[in-house]
Amino acid sequence: MDKIQENKVQRFEEFIDCRLKPDLVRAIAERDKVFEQQKVFLDLRRYIENLEKNGVTSLRTLVNVGSEVYMQADVPDTRHIFVDIGLGFHVEFTWSEALEFISRKEERLDRQIEEYTQLIASIKAQIKMVYEGIRELLQLSADRS
Repeated sequence: MDKIQENKVQRFEEFIDCRLKPDLVRAIAERDKVFEQQKVFLDLRRYIENLEKNGVTSLRTLVNVGSEVYMQADVPDTRHIFVDIGLGFHVEFTWSEALEFISRKEERLDRQIEEYTQLIASIKAQIKMVYEGIRELLQLSADRS
C-alpha cells in the first residue's frame, strides 16, 4: 500500500473515531434520556388511572425530599395533582387534565424517540459506508501488489 492510500485510510479511521462514534454515543445517550422521560409519564399515567379506578381521594405516601431521603406525607385531596411540565415548572391539574397532558407529552416523546432512532441509524450507516470505503482502498492496494 502506497503512502497516499495509507494516509487516506488513516484520515477515514480518524473521522470514524473522532466524529462519527462520539456522535453515535451522544445520540444514543439523548434517546435514553427520552426513554427515561417516557417511563416517568407512563408511571404517572398508571398511578392516576389507579387513583381514579379505586376512587382514592386522600392518601398517605412517602415523598423524596432530596438525596434519596424520604418522609411521610398526607395528601388530603388527590383529585388535584402537580405535574412537572419542564424547566422546573409545575402545573396543577385535575386527573382528566393531567391524563390529557400526559397523552400529548407521550406523543411528543414518541416523535423524539423516532427522530433519535433515525439519527442513530443514519450515523451507523455512515460508519458502515466509511468502513466499506476503507475496505475498497485496501482491496485496491492488494490487487495492485
